[in-house]
Amino acid sequence: MIIVFGAGVVGVLVEAFVPRRFRHAVQVILALAALAAAFVQVVRLGGTEIIGAVGSVAIDGPALFLQGTVLVLAFISMFFFAERRIEAGGNAFAPAASSLPGSEEERVLVQQRALQTEIYPLSMLAVGGMMLFPAANDLLAMFVALEVLSLPLYILCGMARRRRLLSQEAAMKYFLLGAFASGFFIFGASFVYGFAGSLEFAEIDAALGARVGQEGLLLAGVGMMAVGLLFKIGAVPFHAWTPDVYQGAPTQVTAFMAACTKLAAFGAMMRLFYVGLGGIRTDWQPMLWAVAIATMVVGIVVALSQTDIKRMLAYSSIAHGGFILTAFVAVDELAIAAILFYLAAYGFVTLGAFAVVTLVRDAGGEATHLSKWAGLGRRSPLLAATFGLFLLALAGIPLTSGFVGKLTVFTAAFQGGAMPLVIVGVLVSAVAAFFYVRVIVLMFFSDPAPEGPTVAVPSVWTTAGIAVGAVATIVLGVLPGPLLDLAEQAALFIR
Repeated sequence: MIIVFGAGVVGVLVEAFVPRRFRHAVQVILALAALAAAFVQVVRLGGTEIIGAVGSVAIDGPALFLQGTVLVLAFISMFFFAERRIEAGGNAFAPAASSLPGSEEERVLVQQRALQTEIYPLSMLAVGGMMLFPAANDLLAMFVALEVLSLPLYILCGMARRRRLLSQEAAMKYFLLGAFASGFFIFGASFVYGFAGSLEFAEIDAALGARVGQEGLLLAGVGMMAVGLLFKIGAVPFHAWTPDVYQGAPTQVTAFMAACTKLAAFGAMMRLFYVGLGGIRTDWQPMLWAVAIATMVVGIVVALSQTDIKRMLAYSSIAHGGFILTAFVAVDELAIAAILFYLAAYGFVTLGAFAVVTLVRDAGGEATHLSKWAGLGRRSPLLAATFGLFLLALAGIPLTSGFVGKLTVFTAAFQGGAMPLVIVGVLVSAVAAFFYVRVIVLMFFSDPAPEGPTVAVPSVWTTAGIAVGAVATIVLGVLPGPLLDLAEQAALFIR
């Protein structure tokens, strides 16, 4: 975490002192080097179990697994951020986030092909927050991590080069709703502190054993903190921001956010509910049962009516959050391992799917309306086949990582006594296959419109990112054993 946060600080200094023409290359090299170095350090720490930073940070199996996965996914995301070939202005980001859309200042910067380089230090700070979030060992550190990962994302969502007003609207919605969610979390944390007299999870758990009155204060606090965390994973009924933000943000940021934020938020939820609040699992499990069912059903049903590919993937993301919650209620080591594997597999699929979206274009930029995807398989068979692979993985078709992921979470839920959730999940997955296959049929069995779609030719950056996502999707579907074994070895929280 120190390496990543340090890279973010150095990136700010680069913005201040390095000449503009060299900034982009320096920031890309700095970000990739920092993420690679941090990953090496995570690997070196494998098997470590310590509580540091005056009890506020816990380094254990789940934390290291999630941190390593975040770093790998963020490393791939930087490939998409660095892409300069497919966008007329140089990259997908506005040349100056502070310029008014359509202003003379923006027009001049676009003509000069000025590149947005602040995205790299912002993304490093967000990654640092994502690494701290699942490792936080007390409520205050968890809140700080929540804010550190969220604030840069609010800014990044408003930086799209095209459709600036839609992008800024998405950023404003995300910021306002995120501020409310953070307020709920910290208010709930104050209630739990009032009950337990401590912010540390171990001491909160010890106070639960006594249960000397004030149960109302405790349960109110748990419910309010759940609001803040369920908001970050896009669970129903706190999901309304997800489709708007996913649609309006630069697609590269959407991919980064969809893959990494969900992973970090689920890691934080596991640590809070399993380590700090495990003693009252019978109180919060019914709530999560209801949330899991609503999230799966609403995500899939609403996705059926979507005509925008990014909004469809957003509701798909909501539904996948519900699938993960089916295992979450089991509260055992098998559930932890299943969630860890699912998050890693889902991250690669999501990055690849959104990266493909950046390449399908029309005169206005990205062609996100489904009608523009008709006949894509005839114009670019390889790209359409790759996107079809990602859709099949999201649907949970065998021989893809999505199938293994769903199998693991449903198995964990079944063995944890949540059979009704498994039944709902299987039925919802069957319905979900319809809209995923619908897009595949549209790409391969429909005639392309005369004006499109066109496929941009990416540089090695985007090509490599999509290739890694596709290979990971196949390998984790055919040979999931090594990652499953690693997840099982990591599935033990230090207390």
